[in-house]
Amino acid sequence: MSKKLESTLKNMVLSLLLISAVMSAALGFVYSATKEPIEKANKAKEIQAVKEVLPPFDNDPTANVKEIDGLLFYQALKDGKPVGYAVKTFTDKGFSGRFDLMVGIRPDGSINTVVVLEQKETPGLGTKMKEPKFKNQFDGLSIGNLKGKSVKVKKDGGTIDAITAATISSRAFCDGVQKAYDLYMKNFASAVADSASVKEGGQK
Repeated sequence: MSKKLESTLKNMVLSLLLISAVMSAALGFVYSATKEPIEKANKAKEIQAVKEVLPPFDNDPTANVKEIDGLLFYQALKDGKPVGYAVKTFTDKGFSGRFDLMVGIRPDGSINTVVVLEQKETPGLGTKMKEPKFKNQFDGLSIGNLKGKSVKVKKDGGTIDAITAATISSRAFCDGVQKAYDLYMKNFASAVADSASVKEGGQK
């Protein structure tokens, strides 16, 4: 190898190393500069979703979030009294895979309302789960009073009218809501009921 070629290769390697170092430093700077605004935006988005699915509250539900089996639970209080839990739930059974929901559950275990957070379902079909005609069927729904304590589409013996030509998405939506309900009842329902009774009837 000639000295000229060897020198050229060394210069190329040094140049690449220098470029890599500069790019790494730039990326680190961008990450540091954008990390806090992104975290604030995500928190604001969380709080907004909680507000959309629950009655009015005066605490910060994001201050003490509990994670159980991949679901996030946000407790909402009004004057120290529980008004419900918002549950960030998900399903992997959608036509296009996973999608996320926020489910509001009242102290008595009934569903307050549900909002769709993220989904990749078929445009014009599965995406109709965001429309009131479908999702409003869950408002005030008392799953504990349903057959088998489970929410299902009518085709499966349940009470929910599935989206036309999108039964898979409809079933998946029910699955996500059911997960939220089951874990709420298992982990929080009795404690919320006890807290509510103390607030209403005085300490026992």
